[in-house]
Amino acid sequence: MLKRSGLLVIIMSLAACGGVDPNSPLGKRTAIFKEMLNVSEDLGGMLRGRIKYDEALFIEKAVELDTLAKQPWQHFPSVKDDDKTSARDDVWQQQERFQELARALEGTTARLVASTTQPPLNESVLALRVQAVEDACESCHKEFRAY
Repeated sequence: MLKRSGLLVIIMSLAACGGVDPNSPLGKRTAIFKEMLNVSEDLGGMLRGRIKYDEALFIEKAVELDTLAKQPWQHFPSVKDDDKTSARDDVWQQQERFQELARALEGTTARLVASTTQPPLNESVLALRVQAVEDACESCHKEFRAY
């Protein structure tokens, strides 16, 4: 009985605070997207002077972003789950287009990493690559995210 009531308290707490099960598809993709945003903001911040530019850290974060960019798509089930999501129904109704935009994002992060492989790094080129990543994110959000 104690275990059951403890579980009930946890479930009610999650529901009360709008929490999402971190092991659900929604929880997993949300965590990845948040991490992608944090890393992308660090990269943009370094290039725009909000954060001190550190070439080694920039390279590390570019690789991290490229790795993350390949991960969230597996957490979109083929049929929409019941979780409250900010993804529009179009994600499931237009899978081909959604996957096309996912691959486009992956391409932009791969090009960003490729731009970090030959020192000295060219900050102007990096700025273009980071902007391309941001644009790819935005284009997918415009089509598939409910705000």
